[in-house]
Amino acid sequence: MIGYDKVIIIDAVQTERGHAGQIYRMGPEDFSLTKHFSSPHQINFATALELGKMLNLAMPQKITIFAVEAKDISTFSEKCTPEVEQAIPEVVKMVLDELVG
Repeated sequence: MIGYDKVIIIDAVQTERGHAGQIYRMGPEDFSLTKHFSSPHQINFATALELGKMLNLAMPQKITIFAVEAKDISTFSEKCTPEVEQAIPEVVKMVLDELVG
């Protein structure tokens, strides 16, 4: 992300209110809605962004996150659950709209 003006991230999310397959368009300020943003590391995304700013790295001016609600974000698999798989075409459309618009 360092050195880019605009970044689009697609990931899984687990909230207290959502249902599996639900799609969210979020920014870094929206992380209060999540219990855990999936990551293989022990640092969340918002903290990583703050760290980048503190280190005076060239962080993006605009970050858009498309997140799909998942039932389970701790199990690793090569396949998506049916709910997440059904959401993929809509997420692709949303990302393309973001790139064009």
